[in-house]
Amino acid sequence: MIGLVMCGGRGTRMATAQEKLLLKYKKPVIEHVISALKDSGCFSKIVCATSPNAPKTSEFVRELGMPVIETGGNGYVEDLAEALKSFDEHVFVVSGDLALLDHEIIKKIAAQYGGKNPWTSVLVSKKFLDMVGVTPEYLVTHNGQECAFTGISIVNPKDVSDMKQVKESYILIDDKRLAINLNTKRDYDLLGAA
Repeated sequence: MIGLVMCGGRGTRMATAQEKLLLKYKKPVIEHVISALKDSGCFSKIVCATSPNAPKTSEFVRELGMPVIETGGNGYVEDLAEALKSFDEHVFVVSGDLALLDHEIIKKIAAQYGGKNPWTSVLVSKKFLDMVGVTPEYLVTHNGQECAFTGISIVNPKDVSDMKQVKESYILIDDKRLAINLNTKRDYDLLGAA
């Protein structure tokens, strides 16, 4: 399986002059995500998808020695579609803004993944998000409860050519390491309290 870190977003909701993935939570947020993937031992290769929207982040991950796919920076879905064309094995897609991510939770997700579905997204329940103080932007219903996307999916690129609609399956894991995406100043403040 390939580990793909999506790290080319504008980060406009953060409202800071600094690129959000370079904000520090002990070390730059993007470095936490890359380290978690490496330390999990789950991946044959780890690649960062960057874009012109985050040039300093792109430079930073290159300095870490990471292979990079430069996307057009036209939005998350478009950039992901562009990046997936580079692979022919399952891809563990992770947003670069999950500062609490670690190798143990990645192993847990990989162990729960069945490998049969073209697209599997990891969710956390709204009930859990309410408990940790996170306000989700978008909710889906899974097994009768409201849930939010974590920014992690496992995709078989052979089955999702041109990002056509496919049946999505879900893994629900209520865990703080998956619940806090760094999107706003409030999220960054929650990191400090985590």
